[in-house]
Amino acid sequence: MNEEQPSGSPWMKNLMIWGGIALVLALLVSVFNPRSDTAATQISYSDFRAKVQAGQVASVQVGETKILGKYKDDKPFTTVPIPNDTTLQALLQDSGTRYDGKPPEESSLFVVLLIQVLPVLLFLGLAVFVLRQMQKSGGAGGAMGFGKSKAKMLTEKQGRVTFADVAGIDEAREELEEIVEFLKDPSRFAKLGGQIPKGALLVGSPGTGKTLLARAIAGEAGVPFFTISGSDFVEMFVGVGASRVRDMFEQAKRNAPCIVFIDEIDAVGRHRGSGLGNSNDEREQTLNQLLVEMDGFEANEGIIIIAATNRPDVLDPALLRPGRFDRRITVPLPDIEGREQILQVHMKKVPLAPDVDARTLARGTPGMSGADLANLVNEAALMAARRAKRLVAMAEFETAKDRIIMGTEWKSLVMTDDEKKMTAYHEAGHALVRMHEPASDPIHKATIIPRGGALGMVVSMPERDNYSYHRDKMFADLATVMGGRVAEEVIFGHQKVSSGASGDIQQATKLARAMVLRWGMSEALGPLEYEEEQGGGYLGYSQSVRHSMSNETAQLIDTEIKRLVEGGLNRAREVINGHTDQLHTVANALLEYETLTGDEIRSLVDTGKINRPDAPAPGSGLTPVRGSAIPRAGKRFVGVAARDKA
Repeated sequence: MNEEQPSGSPWMKNLMIWGGIALVLALLVSVFNPRSDTAATQISYSDFRAKVQAGQVASVQVGETKILGKYKDDKPFTTVPIPNDTTLQALLQDSGTRYDGKPPEESSLFVVLLIQVLPVLLFLGLAVFVLRQMQKSGGAGGAMGFGKSKAKMLTEKQGRVTFADVAGIDEAREELEEIVEFLKDPSRFAKLGGQIPKGALLVGSPGTGKTLLARAIAGEAGVPFFTISGSDFVEMFVGVGASRVRDMFEQAKRNAPCIVFIDEIDAVGRHRGSGLGNSNDEREQTLNQLLVEMDGFEANEGIIIIAATNRPDVLDPALLRPGRFDRRITVPLPDIEGREQILQVHMKKVPLAPDVDARTLARGTPGMSGADLANLVNEAALMAARRAKRLVAMAEFETAKDRIIMGTEWKSLVMTDDEKKMTAYHEAGHALVRMHEPASDPIHKATIIPRGGALGMVVSMPERDNYSYHRDKMFADLATVMGGRVAEEVIFGHQKVSSGASGDIQQATKLARAMVLRWGMSEALGPLEYEEEQGGGYLGYSQSVRHSMSNETAQLIDTEIKRLVEGGLNRAREVINGHTDQLHTVANALLEYETLTGDEIRSLVDTGKINRPDAPAPGSGLTPVRGSAIPRAGKRFVGVAARDKA
């Protein structure tokens, strides 16, 4: 996506480079190892004298370091003379051998210069080549480019993204449409003396679409889009980050109007003075340079800085003041309407079966981000491909959703009949209590197919997104969570209660604890907060209360938490003891079919029958076609909504 100068193909460049290296090596070999007469035979000096005396030598050339000669049969030979041998001339005359002197070898000026200069030139050329290759391969972080910006410039030619590709975050999109209008027509705002904000900070959870929204702004305005991560500024060398900030703004000014997007700005924009060491000094220098550069350009220059983070609480206050990041735009998790729109956007890319309902999927995916929903559609498409289907049906979407939320289905091992029966009654207890609690969410399905860490589960599907929870619903959820343990106790006895309810107990305790410590729903303690929030999570009794809390207050808190959990347990016991026949009906149906929809469970509770055309009566003795996995002690999730609340 970067703009690059046209260049030759890489393989041609490599061929030329290696060809040049081979040529230089051949030249060096020819210079430093000149070719000798390989046909001449090397003999010793004593053999040479003996052959001269025997009259076998026709002619010789005598040099200072070498003697070349020919036998009478014209075969050449060579030998090395002994220095200061005064008898050789007389020996040659007596034997009648023709002899002559050999002039000393003289090298040409070109060869001398080549031998002296070529190694230096070769070394310099190799050094320049290596440095250029390192700089090209490393981009802005190459050997000679430490201070160059790593920002990548995207243009419309590489896949334009517009607001039509962004769904589920309408409020955030409307906040940024003004920036698009300014980039398209700056004079419209200048006439009235208005100044567009220099920067906008996008705040939201991971996967909510912050980067996609920033690219959509550039796509709508039709301007270049520079993107860089906050971590790309900071290096081990002090001053590199500040240099990269300067270079990035210089590039932006040359391409104005444009958008500069800094992802994960908290990597470089944290509070100053929060640590020691060179790495922290480098980060602070980079932040200081960023602040200076944002003050150094005017709004009418057409440069818009957009940053994204999911940790706004750690940013330096100077970065958020007016004149820098003027606007703080929250990009929330989508609601049910937004999830439906996001699903429809991603479903356009896959062939869908007629039974696919985006609204139903949106209801069953509370808390999912846009990235999660894109993954859901992709998983469903992959599953349909594995099943050799031409269309992606609702069954694939449901299986993909279960896989993402609850984990992979266990297929390797098989449960015993007793273990499977206990699991069926456990999940039937959850389902039965939920059916008889008016404030509870509707049941979407119940299954005894183990997934992830759960042996079975009852999944609820709320009619709408819940932004606040009422007291009656919390009590209903406490009873529902404890329904599985009560069902085991009623059917199998007190001594046969299993460890499978450990996840239910943990979930009920968390919910009761939140009701007492944070939501003021205990009459004994009153509307007081006994817990403080730090970093998005609650860490126990607050510091202000901890020192002044008496032992009686701490004991009262524990008593109230226990009272709420036991209240849910007693409510579940009342429901199950009053509807034991319905518990048997639902459990037997789960043993037969392993998975029941919410409508089928309601039909079983109301009529004792299941609405399946080819379904036998529950308890008829039929066994399911597919086996399940051996249970292990672990969590049993009552439902997605109830699990998330707790």
